[in-house]
Amino acid sequence: MANLKPTPRTTPAPAAAAHARQFDLARDSLRDLNAFLHRRAAAEGVTLVQISNPDGAHSIACGLNSALDVHIHGHVGYYAAGMNKSASVTVHGNAGPGVAENMMSGRVHIRGFASTAAGASAHGGLLIIDGDASLRCGISLKGGDIVVGGGVGSFSAFMAQAGRMVICGDAEDALGDSLYEAVIYVRGKVRSLGADARFEPMTDADRATVTDLLALSGMDHDAAEFKRVASARSLYHWNADTDQEY
Repeated sequence: MANLKPTPRTTPAPAAAAHARQFDLARDSLRDLNAFLHRRAAAEGVTLVQISNPDGAHSIACGLNSALDVHIHGHVGYYAAGMNKSASVTVHGNAGPGVAENMMSGRVHIRGFASTAAGASAHGGLLIIDGDASLRCGISLKGGDIVVGGGVGSFSAFMAQAGRMVICGDAEDALGDSLYEAVIYVRGKVRSLGADARFEPMTDADRATVTDLLALSGMDHDAAEFKRVASARSLYHWNADTDQEY
């Protein structure tokens, strides 16, 4: 796992601009924040929302459906930025279980560490985790991209159906267990592969994919250092002509 220092509990938010709105969850309610994000931000022309003192609150900025830029300055609890569509959400801290679960599009960036099931069932978009991710990162991935700057816990990418995962650190047991058509790229050591997962040769296309995803995530590694993990396709029947649509 990566040897990173946790992000400080709260970092100061930049001064508000005309198109920006600030919330302080030490004073403002989470209900009011989420209601603003869902119902009023777009109508009022707000494009940037700064949130301070989240104090581990759950379900912050879930289900966003517009091109908002949301910055959360501190640690968040369960399901932050879940079901995201179009928005960019940055957590300047650590995230609890289920961050960016079922994400459809947009970008979610965790500047610290992520707990269990980060990016679970993500259909699209890009999830970036600067530090380590815990168990089952990318479980049932359905088309999103996940880039982890550190390592991942056991059973990551379990039953991942489509999409790509880039792991810059190590992977624990059963990586890619029951993998379908998602592809995993690992830079560090893999403790063990799960059922039906196997190492495959890296192609020029794979190296280009890793290079692009690392660049999008602001990470600087050589794509030649990564290994490819994919499905041996012995546990299921898959129609390759469906272009991963189901």
